[in-house]
Amino acid sequence: MMMASPHQAPGAWPVYGHTWASEYLQRALRAGENGVRTARLSHAYLFLGPPQVGKTTFARAFATALLCSAPEAPCHTCRHCQLMARDTHPDFRLLQPTVKVDKEFVVDRQKGELRVEMAEQLVREAALRPMEAARKVFLIQDMHLANLGFANKLLKTLEEPPVHVVLLVTARHRAEVLPTIVSRCQVIELRPLDQDVVRVALQQGWQAAPDEADLLARLAAGRLGWAVDQLRHPERRAERDQHLTTLWRLMAADRLERLRFAGELAGQRDNQQLFSLLEVWTSWWRDVLLTQAGATEACSNIDAQPRIEEHARQLETRIVQDYVATLKRIEGYLRHTVNVRLALDVLVLRLPGVKA
Repeated sequence: MMMASPHQAPGAWPVYGHTWASEYLQRALRAGENGVRTARLSHAYLFLGPPQVGKTTFARAFATALLCSAPEAPCHTCRHCQLMARDTHPDFRLLQPTVKVDKEFVVDRQKGELRVEMAEQLVREAALRPMEAARKVFLIQDMHLANLGFANKLLKTLEEPPVHVVLLVTARHRAEVLPTIVSRCQVIELRPLDQDVVRVALQQGWQAAPDEADLLARLAAGRLGWAVDQLRHPERRAERDQHLTTLWRLMAADRLERLRFAGELAGQRDNQQLFSLLEVWTSWWRDVLLTQAGATEACSNIDAQPRIEEHARQLETRIVQDYVATLKRIEGYLRHTVNVRLALDVLVLRLPGVKA
């Protein structure tokens, strides 16, 4: 996550982790200077990685470095860096998925999309010279949510980009972006951060208590953005508690109660809630397997360790392994099928049972 500060050293990127990527792009910025030619600056970059791993934050840091006027960019003190820190730079443009609500378009990264009109505006703005900096930078967030019109219109700009324009694009996976767009971008794949990096970041950057930072770092699976979101919105952590409580209740429930829950969940039509549940349940059963293997120090749900150990004792490892595989299959089904109810029936009926 960004930690813009006037006290940062020139050239230091305001991000936690992803050191290899920032060093690579710094070399690209310096290409041609002092004989350094290990990397070249491209006209377009595609940042890939899991949701909330820090793609947009990292891309913004790169945009700041691209617009900075100092030799060692970003310097954090020049006019361009200050404008970026205040989100007011005239040569930087952020495009985000939107959804129409009451005749207004509202940013929505869950249900929104990148529309063709947005690409048309990008093309018009890209044709104009920069107002203050040497370049114009466009950051396109969540390219996997672009409609076909947007993607095709963007492709034309990628094929013949103005010399003063750099396009930064984020997406979850290259398979979700048109191959013709991927082929015209320099691809930077951001990997999940080490647990220790997330823990330190939460304590230093967001003043989280040590115990809280440890728990969130374990649950985050390398996604600092997710951990920060949980820290800022305690109600999101209540959602995790609810998913775990539901899991434990259904494990002791009969077939009828399980199917009743599947019907209620299918009727909500909230995919984000559903995938959140799958993530929490998968994390739980992973911890049970780790405990059965004697690796409790690697568990994520450390605030419920006694219950994890209880399930590890009560269930055979083979049963737990089979259900983890079922969870993975169900997630795949839900991303590619419309028969949500059938998938949820399988999810609850194959859930391992224990005595209440």
